[in-house]
Amino acid sequence: MSTHVVGDGDDAITYDIQGYLDRVTTERPALFLFGAPMDASGFRQLAEQFPDRAVVTYDPRGAGRNPTGTADITTEQHVDDIHRVIAALGTGPVDAFGTSGGAVNLLAAASAHPQDYRLIVAHEPPSAPLLGDGDEVLAIVDDMKCCYAAQGQGAAMARFIALVMFSGPVPAGYLERPAPDPAMFGLPVEDDGSRTDPLFRNMPAIISHRMDVDALRALGDRLTLAAGTESGETIAARAARAIAAAIGTPAADFPSHHTGFQDQPGHPGDPVAFGARLHELVDRP
Repeated sequence: MSTHVVGDGDDAITYDIQGYLDRVTTERPALFLFGAPMDASGFRQLAEQFPDRAVVTYDPRGAGRNPTGTADITTEQHVDDIHRVIAALGTGPVDAFGTSGGAVNLLAAASAHPQDYRLIVAHEPPSAPLLGDGDEVLAIVDDMKCCYAAQGQGAAMARFIALVMFSGPVPAGYLERPAPDPAMFGLPVEDDGSRTDPLFRNMPAIISHRMDVDALRALGDRLTLAAGTESGETIAARAARAIAAAIGTPAADFPSHHTGFQDQPGHPGDPVAFGARLHELVDRP
């Protein structure tokens, strides 16, 4: 594995290459795996399922080994960062798998720079605008941002976990419920004063991002929307199906749940089966 940086200052983006770019071919382009705000370390188990590929992972802006800050991060910044990494590879179009916020950023990037991609798999993009309860979701995100500013990471993260675990459309009275206790999730109760958490810096941009449906439809069978078989009616899975319906294609089933490409203590996934399913989608001429 080799590590590289594109850009400098606040625009420095760190990325890793597993394998050899000189082995990239038209039929086996580099495979770019990413999320947001999850950094490259979260994709090690999935990358191991592709020993036949040059695999690229990266740390999104504000996360991992990149510079930190407190300002909100826009989808447009992520799109530019992803485009710069692909250009720096110098190997032509890539196959790309984006998950969670990374899937939103991938869909935005593929809309803006379709020439950067051969095949695209967007796994559980938590984009609210196409959901029937999108206004309610965005109101909760606004409340979460206010909580983060006033009370810090623990209290806001508890609200985030409760939201992403919620199954089904969010009811209008959701915010009238008692706020979840951070201690329930093993989160800090006290505010440490920091405001650099990339998750909250990515809100509301990622969740409020409105897809360019026409541009996505124009990608045809190069694009696959995907949701986990264990994800049920959670927001990200519902959004994947809603975007797929808007562009007129079925969403593909993937094994496990939102982070099923990882097998973690206390939160098991199935990276082998997950990788096999991704192979089915990207191992084609």
